[in-house]
Amino acid sequence: MYLNRIISLGLLFALPLTAAAQQSSSSSSSSQAPPDSTSQPAQPGPLRLGGVERAGSGIQLEPSESLFDIGAAMNACGYDADLANSSPVRQKVRDDLNSVLQDSAEARDARDKVCAYIAAHDLGDSTRNLSQFVSLGIYLNPPPALTPITDLTELPPDAAQVVEILPLLRTFAETTQLHLIWVRHRPEYEELIARIHDPLTKAILDSNIYLHQPVSSYDGRRFLVFMEPMFAPAAVNARVYGLDYVVAFSPTQGAEVRLDDVRHMYLHYLVEPMIYARPQSIDRLTPLLKTVQDAPLEFIYKNDMVALTTECMIKAIEARVMDVGFPKPKKPSQVKQRSEMEKYEADLADYERRAEIVRQRLVDRDMRLGYVLTDYLYGKLAQLEHTNEALKDSIGEIVYGMDVQHQVSVAKNIQFFPEGTREFVGRTPVRQPKGLDLAEIKLMKGDRAGADEMAQKALAVNPNDPQAHYLKARIAVLDGNPDDALDEFNQVLKLSKDPRTLAWTHIYLGRMYDTQREPDRARAINEYKAALAVRDARPDTKLAAEAGLKKPFTAPKREHATSDDEDNEPIDPTGRKEKEAYRPKQ
Repeated sequence: MYLNRIISLGLLFALPLTAAAQQSSSSSSSSQAPPDSTSQPAQPGPLRLGGVERAGSGIQLEPSESLFDIGAAMNACGYDADLANSSPVRQKVRDDLNSVLQDSAEARDARDKVCAYIAAHDLGDSTRNLSQFVSLGIYLNPPPALTPITDLTELPPDAAQVVEILPLLRTFAETTQLHLIWVRHRPEYEELIARIHDPLTKAILDSNIYLHQPVSSYDGRRFLVFMEPMFAPAAVNARVYGLDYVVAFSPTQGAEVRLDDVRHMYLHYLVEPMIYARPQSIDRLTPLLKTVQDAPLEFIYKNDMVALTTECMIKAIEARVMDVGFPKPKKPSQVKQRSEMEKYEADLADYERRAEIVRQRLVDRDMRLGYVLTDYLYGKLAQLEHTNEALKDSIGEIVYGMDVQHQVSVAKNIQFFPEGTREFVGRTPVRQPKGLDLAEIKLMKGDRAGADEMAQKALAVNPNDPQAHYLKARIAVLDGNPDDALDEFNQVLKLSKDPRTLAWTHIYLGRMYDTQREPDRARAINEYKAALAVRDARPDTKLAAEAGLKKPFTAPKREHATSDDEDNEPIDPTGRKEKEAYRPKQ
């Protein structure tokens, strides 16, 4: 039996330390003054995301005192999102903090400095605001150190942009005696984890059983689940850090969890290795990327066929295993009359018909969102259910057996939704283009004048709009005005906080220095290195910067050049041809 290959429920998740054990392990260092450095890990050794050692079980459910400190600080600074629906322990911690703050001017001063920093790094979106601090909290050593577990250059981009909060956070934790508050409420954390453990375990096991994927012992990859009630229950943050797949969530007042979001991330953990192990098979699907350019998808799904295929497979699996909203009829344990079996079979057929309507409705929605292979993969999964074959053994055949031209034809006839849905795995939700987004679309279509006009209007409203300067800089490059482009790019470096924008600005500058009439290779190399130091998470950024370090950038020549000046003109260093040239072979 396949179930015999699955480890016991009690061993699926690593159990957290008891409050007494945690207090004992921390008490020896709690009296020490916290270090001031934010650039060096406080403790050498293996990577400890959220304080969890890289060893033992590959799937772990844990609390994290580092995330607790981040959450407590945000709550002290007015983070009230979904407070009424949160676990009661959140309000208890807030009450304890308010009591300390009321009695200590030093604690209030430390809080005010943390709050000023958080306010200064407001990204204008509550989800992104929380996300950057959650990323940082996952990458911290436990208190009192609260230092990065790795070098600053290895931090995720969103965490790196708020890392300077750490000295302020350490002072806040020390002056409010935050560790004592953590210890006081640790039993409530353990009680919540105990209540969450079984439904979360069932969701994990059901996914493995459906895919015929055994839950193996630790193999270098980890699926880490962090529970932190100080965040809003509606806010689920998911990240992929190398070999670690991380979910941070908060339970509701009734200790309920958004299991669908956790399962979605776990399916990434299961499915991505299967897809990424077959890049050559996926390459033949590349024509499908042209069909989704107008879909409300994120950048990566419009430009990376492996990522799009992976997400479509996950969508198809979710449709196959979804709760359709009504119970499946139970087979009679003892059949006394033939009519009982006939009634069961009729009820089962009716259930399957009604369930298929519900599932297909979800598939149709995903197709209109741009996940154009979902319907095809949904059908293939249905066939696997009848053969009892594992997905990992059949996925190559599924891809090779696809009629790509037929799928392209299907995709071309889809009427996409104008706006996408929330994708929480380390990405910003898709939103309908407006303002400068429309200007970007105009630029992509070659309407430089229209894009420039919209950028000028944005700057008239806000002269310090980094996106408008970024747009004008690229227009200047396309128009052959390097001096104007240089001025605009320098404005972007002064004003922007977005890692991707900053990284590509350095890349553009490097390419300009490489392609000017008297190339300045030294300055170009410095710009490419600066682009890598920003640590944008997208692969095209890294590949473009690394290519610039290896050899000088050469602008593509026009097919019908009329002069040497035209040949040497830096033609759109951000264009698709250059990006395709640097796209990594999967």
